[in-house]
Amino acid sequence: MLEPLTTETTTALPAAVIRMKIKKEEIRNVMGPAMQELMALIPSGGITPAGRIFSHHFATDPGHFDFEVGIPVTGKVTATGRVVAGELPARRVIRTNYRGGYEGLGEAWGEFEAAIKARSVATTGEFWEVYTTGPESGPDETKWSTELNKVVR
Repeated sequence: MLEPLTTETTTALPAAVIRMKIKKEEIRNVMGPAMQELMALIPSGGITPAGRIFSHHFATDPGHFDFEVGIPVTGKVTATGRVVAGELPARRVIRTNYRGGYEGLGEAWGEFEAAIKARSVATTGEFWEVYTTGPESGPDETKWSTELNKVVR
């Protein structure tokens, strides 16, 4: 289920990130470990979370994802393993929120894309998801929320 669409200008957020280039079908195998790697760095890295975990995709390609998993932080990020300093950039975006489990994200993106097209909004290939509420909130997936963002031309 999608919420109404809005258009906003985001503010750049410093982040700890892990960049990956993978085949699309590998996404389920790499997201969890990347999130765990980021969260493991927080207690010992001298940084504090300043937002929710996100996945920032730089371009769309039929068979691959070029993206980073990150978390906004305060403090200086010191490169550790795959984790480096980055940011969730300032951009003009069209946004909605999807309510439901992660397995429904593909369908939600399709619905979001259709709604964007119906409004004749031109977007780039850049997009991101912010996992605002997820499994940590409990097993009821109807309470999970993912913010969907597409960069506007």
